[in-house]
Order: sequence, then C-alpha cells, then structure tokens
Amino acid sequence: MNGVAVMPSSSSVVKPRVGAARLALFVAIVGGGAALDLWSKNKLFAELGPPGMYATPAHDAVYWIWPGYFGLQTSLNEGALFGMGQGMVWVFASLSFVAAGAIFYWLFIAGAASESLLLVALSGISGGIIGNLYDRLGLWWNESYAGYPQHAVRDWILFRYDGWTWPNFNVADMLLVGGAGLLLLHAWRMPSDSATTKRD
Repeated sequence: MNGVAVMPSSSSVVKPRVGAARLALFVAIVGGGAALDLWSKNKLFAELGPPGMYATPAHDAVYWIWPGYFGLQTSLNEGALFGMGQGMVWVFASLSFVAAGAIFYWLFIAGAASESLLLVALSGISGGIIGNLYDRLGLWWNESYAGYPQHAVRDWILFRYDGWTWPNFNVADMLLVGGAGLLLLHAWRMPSDSATTKRD
C-alpha cells in the first residue's frame, strides 16, 4: 500500500557475516597490543624497579627523555584509569572479564565486526583490557617485589608541564583511550535514523 512502511520481523533480520580475516585482524590487534603493553611493563620495571626502589633524596627515580616534560617513571595503580577507584581491584578485574566477553559477542555474534572502524576500536580496547587485567590478577608479581601491592596495574609513562603532572599511564591505557576515541568517531560518522528514514 502507498504510504505504509513495512518493517521486517526480527526473525527475518540477517546478521552481517564475519569472515576469518576479520577474526584474524581482531586477534592480531588484541594480541599485539597486549604483548607490547606487557613487554614494556616488564622491561621498565626490571630496569627502573618499582616506585621508590632506587630513589634517593636527590633523585626522584625518573629517567628523563625530555627533561621536565616527558620521562619514564614506574608507579603502581590499584584503581582504574587516572587512578580512580583506588583499592577496588577485584571490581575492576570482574568488569574487565564482563567487558571482554561483551565485546567479543558484539563483534562476532551480533556481527559488528563487519564494520572496520568498529572492529579496530573494540580490538584496541580489548588489548588494553587484557594488558591491565594481567596486572590486576597479580600475574606480574614475584618475590623480588615483596612489600609492593600485588594486584596493581604497572604504569611507567610520565608527563609533566610547569609543575603539573599527568597521572602515570601505560600502553594498555593508550589502547583503551584510543579505542574509545575511535568509538566516538564511529558514532559521529553514523547517519542518524531521522536522516535515513524516507517519508512517502
């Protein structure tokens, strides 16, 4: 009939097919991102030690690359991004498992992996989740770190400007923030329902 829009039933909606290449890209980004994060944490903590281990009153244990602005300094975070929620390690660990499962479902069961930007964004976020989850589970800790909190995220990147210090962070944090930025870009690029609806 004229002027009547017929909507497909939920049973007739076909989910986009997600091929093996998309799954391989997901695994590559997640695995590569998490591996780079864990390698950099292990290297920096092995060379600089946990926070304060080698510090003296005349030295704040910062390896300066751009003196006064950018350097390497280890720190331990028992909270979330930017140090929020200190002490809630197991809450954030549990949320990490839930988020990782939801992302995999969204990409490969619901079919969102058919969208390249969404696939890259959520893959980066997943890599960041895994990198920091490894730390929250205490898998990095050994007896040489006795006296330091076991279930804490290892950070090592330091930015300062004119006496102001950005909270130390790591590669996993960059993956999380970068992935979130791509999600915002994806949402901004998506046409609104009102723009795509045709009126008879």
